[in-house]
Amino acid sequence: MTTLNEYLAQKKAAAIALQEQAKADPKPNHFSAKVRAAGRSGVREIRIRDYQIISDSPENFAGYSLGPTSPELQLGVLGSCLTHITLIQAAKRDVSLESLEVEVFGQQHPLGGQEGFEETPFIPYNIHYKLHIVSNESAETIAALHEAVERVCPIYNLLLNPQNIAGEVVHTSSAVTQEA
Repeated sequence: MTTLNEYLAQKKAAAIALQEQAKADPKPNHFSAKVRAAGRSGVREIRIRDYQIISDSPENFAGYSLGPTSPELQLGVLGSCLTHITLIQAAKRDVSLESLEVEVFGQQHPLGGQEGFEETPFIPYNIHYKLHIVSNESAETIAALHEAVERVCPIYNLLLNPQNIAGEVVHTSSAVTQEA
């Protein structure tokens, strides 16, 4: 396989097969991730299936800059999802793509939400992306592709329409109890 268009033919076949499989057995997919803070460094070790991703703070924030920060990872996740969904939608629509790249940008103010900066967001904000497509398709075809991508991209829509997140704490005492 040497070109993106050859990949899109393979992607179309896989998308059709997965959709048929989902129709035959309509169950949701389940995902999980586990994150552990490493001692001495505070590096966050993210485990997803058989993969490990490292998240870290920059040196000026008691980190070692061994990996991206959580907000940077979020932008990367958004870019990855937009890229993947663009490939899926292009394959389903037989849209020819020579190349595809997504750039994602955002800001986060270090004083957001603190005294004197109550109106400044503490969360990443001004998030935007640029979808770079090289294609011989018409502008109308690419515009329709983009509209379809934004309509069905899971992470894009999660960020636009967040859902409730439930949390709980499982506290285990580290104190050793001695019997008298």
